[in-house]
Amino acid sequence: MDTADSTQQRTKLIPVTKWNEHHQWPPIGGLRHLIFNAEKNGFKKVIRRCGRRVLMDEAAFFQWLEEQNAAR
Repeated sequence: MDTADSTQQRTKLIPVTKWNEHHQWPPIGGLRHLIFNAEKNGFKKVIRRCGRRVLMDEAAFFQWLEEQNAAR
């Protein structure tokens, strides 16, 4: 096993349309709102784009959520 691979933290990328199969909140409409305003709200670090497909980094989402709560 390569040590570089074992030290990297693996992240789960979930398509926006499949998010609710993994998590109940936020609904897809809410995610689309966050993605549309990603430049303003800092959500751009959560999304990954592959062509037209938009994927969400699960770990980055929960980190972003904690940062939003800490800012209040």
